[in-house]
Amino acid sequence: TVSAALTICLNIGVDPPDVVKTNPTAKMECWLDPTAGIGTNNKMMEQIGKKLQEQYEGLSIRVRYKQYLDPSVDETKKFCSSLRRNAKDERILFHYNGHGVPMPTPSGEIWTFNRNYTQYIPVSLYDLQQWLGAPSLYVFDCSNAGNIIANFDRFVEKHEEESAEARKSDPNIQLPSYGDNIQLAACGKSEYLPTNPMLPADLFTCCLTTPIDISLRTFLLERRLPSEVTLKDAQKIPGRLAERRSPLGELNWIFTAITDTIAWNLLPRATFKKLFRQDLMVAALFRNFLLSERIMRKNGCHPMSVPSLPETHNHPLWQAWDLTIEAVLTQLPAMMAEKEGGPPYEYRHSDFFTEQLTAFEVYLTQGAPNQEPPSQLPIVLQVLLSQVHRLRALILLSRFLDMGAWAVNLALTIGIFPYVLKLLQSAAFELKPVMIFIWARILAVDGACQADLIKDNGYQYFLNILSPAAQLPVPNASEHRAMSAFIIAMFCRNFSQ
Repeated sequence: TVSAALTICLNIGVDPPDVVKTNPTAKMECWLDPTAGIGTNNKMMEQIGKKLQEQYEGLSIRVRYKQYLDPSVDETKKFCSSLRRNAKDERILFHYNGHGVPMPTPSGEIWTFNRNYTQYIPVSLYDLQQWLGAPSLYVFDCSNAGNIIANFDRFVEKHEEESAEARKSDPNIQLPSYGDNIQLAACGKSEYLPTNPMLPADLFTCCLTTPIDISLRTFLLERRLPSEVTLKDAQKIPGRLAERRSPLGELNWIFTAITDTIAWNLLPRATFKKLFRQDLMVAALFRNFLLSERIMRKNGCHPMSVPSLPETHNHPLWQAWDLTIEAVLTQLPAMMAEKEGGPPYEYRHSDFFTEQLTAFEVYLTQGAPNQEPPSQLPIVLQVLLSQVHRLRALILLSRFLDMGAWAVNLALTIGIFPYVLKLLQSAAFELKPVMIFIWARILAVDGACQADLIKDNGYQYFLNILSPAAQLPVPNASEHRAMSAFIIAMFCRNFSQ
């Protein structure tokens, strides 16, 4: 995904004719209250647009984002067409917040405005597809979003029929592609977005772009903790999302591991690879979509996706997620007190990864009955990111790969390769024996990674071990040197570079 259009149709202060709001009702958009009266409505729209872009940047900083706030139909056509022109054959993200316009029509039309904001103007899916082309990634946050999903493919087929006709008269004609589309929708055909005043109005978007914040909020709304932690307190968890050893970063890390594992266990392998391993933005949104399915269902909505996914909201690992949140929130008063000058407090890290590695060890001890894939494999992958658990995870992984070609192929399918490739840059002495073993197993099954080993001189790792002066922290050093020689031989085999 290279470009994103963040299209927000709110028209603050004017409710669309087909919306009946409860009183009180859900108000927050991107965690901001549009009715708070800070400046003009235009100023508030700018703040909401900026916040949505920041939330998306938390998923992928590499994408070029552009906000389109209350666009007219002409502006929509212009920016969509421009987006496709600049993106060429790369994937585009089209995010649509339709909270200030009528709901999608039964034929899937979405709404924008005329230039003077005196009329709502429908945009047909046929036109939208023509402007954006493919590959595209659509996010529809509006009531009745299922109408869009139900009609989308019908218009794609119409485009493709027209393209086939055009090719009959001119076989060399250059025509846009329409087929490769991924869609995420907030709810079903005749469902309305939640109006609970304690939840954001853009609950679906919050699930997709701020999964930790919305998880904490819904947890506190559904349960009472022994210590009085307020919704405001939950925003004060120390750390940053990218710092895995901080409380907030650890939550984010565990969330990634849990959602990846749920997807790995329930999705067909080809679907998992397409949605969770080929595009950073698609992977992040689909991980968070699993959370939206859980949270939106509790509020009367059934999010939809194309490709469609099996039900994931009742997977047992969600209980582990609830326990992880509870463990952090229970410690929050002591962490907050320390920050305000109280007694020092040492944060107790989660046992989640330790317990999951133990479960993986039990699986290995049982000898992988019927070559059943271990459910913990994606979690082992995440653990490789942590210095604390890395050696244990690598040893268990080596035991798994030793079970045969099926195990190696499974590990490669889940995406183990970039991790073990990166670890060749590590100078850690204790990792050398297990890294040699893992690479020998990978190259014995899949020799197609020679080009990767030449990058950053990865092969040098094994050449250095062949040196007589090299020390290895194992009694059978000669065996590991033999494996290193095998790795170098496989690296050189039929490889002209």
